[in-house]
Order: sequence, then structure tokens, then C-alpha cells
Amino acid sequence: MKSMLTFFLVLLAFCVSAQDYPESYMCYKAGSDIAIDGLLSDEEWGKANWTSKFVDIEGDKKPKPKYKTRVKMLWDENYFYIAAELQEPHIWAKLKQRDTVIFYDNDFEVFIDPQGDNHRYYEFEINALNTIWDLMLVKPYRDGAPAINAWDIKGLKSAVKVYGTLNNPKDKDKKWTVEIAFPWEVLKECAYQGRKPKSGEQWRVNFSRVNWEVEHKDGKYHKKINPKTGKTYPEYNWVWSPQGVIAMHQPETWGYVEFADEIVGGKELTPRIDQDYPAKIELIRLYTLEKKMYEKYGKYFNKITSNYPVLIETTSKQFLISIQSASGKTWYINQESKLWTE
Repeated sequence: MKSMLTFFLVLLAFCVSAQDYPESYMCYKAGSDIAIDGLLSDEEWGKANWTSKFVDIEGDKKPKPKYKTRVKMLWDENYFYIAAELQEPHIWAKLKQRDTVIFYDNDFEVFIDPQGDNHRYYEFEINALNTIWDLMLVKPYRDGAPAINAWDIKGLKSAVKVYGTLNNPKDKDKKWTVEIAFPWEVLKECAYQGRKPKSGEQWRVNFSRVNWEVEHKDGKYHKKINPKTGKTYPEYNWVWSPQGVIAMHQPETWGYVEFADEIVGGKELTPRIDQDYPAKIELIRLYTLEKKMYEKYGKYFNKITSNYPVLIETTSKQFLISIQSASGKTWYINQESKLWTE
């Protein structure tokens, strides 16, 4: 009976990895220093692979994005480097004050969950003026966490290069590129054992691009107004690893970035598949059901149908769900959607 269960869990893991598994990326070490100037002209960037092109945040439910977006990643002893290329025929930006809501402009966004547990993760946003918004979240918004805007990334480096003319609707632009160096000294605050990653370890990461419909009048760009509603058209959300819904703050569906000690441009490696991913997604499904039942009945339930062996413990205000994954590990989730294993 146990062998049959193991076979089923392995088969389920294969099906998820082949069809619904998040994007993944092998992040190699930089062989030399990288100048953060927005140009992406360093030799090391030339050796690094691009990610797949961004898709709509909802995935195949929506059309492909109008403009191409892609990213490269590298790391060294001091920084986690990110380079992004955003094609855009009309490049504009207005916000100049740090820690304002940057996605009110067109922007590029980075999300980093070092431990992959849905808690204590980072968000970073930048516009074409190189104005940034960096914040930390103790837990996702769905679980009642406010954003900690006062948190800043000390030692951060960022730069933007505009291929065209910023805020000039009279011509057609080509693209804008972004370069970011996140210092490990800050990122390790929320990481496993309070350190930067070791070779072979994976962090959960995703990228988003917000793009608004615009028109120009009086020599300026303006967000396009829907005549039926009198309001601006909703923004486009284009991402590296699709979320399935219009919600970036569900870290369980972010991509996997695996860090390798190999120097970029050498041996090509393939990121490993997280065979526990199906179990984690099942825990998220059970978490969601518990939340819905609490909203409807005012209590959590200790019996829910699942294809996994499930143990659910409940109190009047809390629950703890555990299941065994294909790897043999026992994974847990609580009422705040925190995921962990012993």
C-alpha cells in the first residue's frame, strides 16, 4: 500500500512539473565585477542566458503581452544581480520620490522569497526615472500583513538606460534597460540561517512589469480613459512565471532561481525540479478551502478530501495541515499560509 502511494505521489509530481511547474533559472557566478550603469554591456551579461519572455499574469487565459520583456541574473560574493530589458515604443515616467507607489507609472518589479515559505519576502519596484520603491512583507496581503515601507535596502545599486527619449510623445522609442545589484548583506536577513545562498540552493523569485494604456496630448503622455466608465483602463500585468490570477503576492507560484558556483559562460547546468512542489500546491488548496469555510461557517474543519494523506488540527482561530510529499518529507501550512518542513 505504501509503495502504491509513493508511486502515485511521484506520478503526480511528474504531471505538475511537466504542465504547471513554475519557471526556473540557473543563476551562475559572475567572473568579474559588474558596473551598474543600465547598459548591460559587461562581458558577464553577454554570457548569461535570458529568461523566457514574460507572459500575462494569468497565463494562457490572456493574450501574449504587446511588448517583449526578459531578464538575466548573476551573483557573486556581495550581490544578487538582475538585468532587465523592456521593449516600449513610448517610454514615460512621472514619479520621482522614493517609496511612492511606483506601479502608478509603467514599472519593473522584483519579488524575492529567500526561504520559499511565503513569509518574510521582498518587493522592489523601479520606473524609467530610476525611482525605486523597496519594501518587506512579513506575510502576504491575503493574510493581513501590511507592507513595511520604512524598510530600505542599504547598499542597493540600480541604473536605467532609455533607448529613446523619456517623456517625449513626438518620437518612437525602442526600449529601456534596468540593472540592479541587491546586496546579500540585506537579502540574507530573511534567508535560511541568515546567510546568502549556497551553490545548489534555490530561492523563489518572480518579476512583474506593469504597463498602462497611454495617449498623448499637449505634448505629454496621459493614461487612456475608458469613455464608458470615465476611468483609466486597467493596467497590464506581465510576469516571468505566471500566477494564474491577477495577484503577485502568492509566493508559492513564483519561479525557482538556483544558484551555482560555476562561473557564467562555462558548463551549462539545469535547475533541479522541486519534487515537493505538488505537495505545496495541495497545501495551498487546502488552506484556501479552510479560509472559505471559516468565512461561511465561522470555523475551520479537520476533515477535507485530498489525494494525499492529510492531518488537520484546528482550534477556534487556527489550523495546521500536514501532508507527506513525494520526497518523503512532511510539509505543513497554517492559517497564515506559511509553508515549512521539519
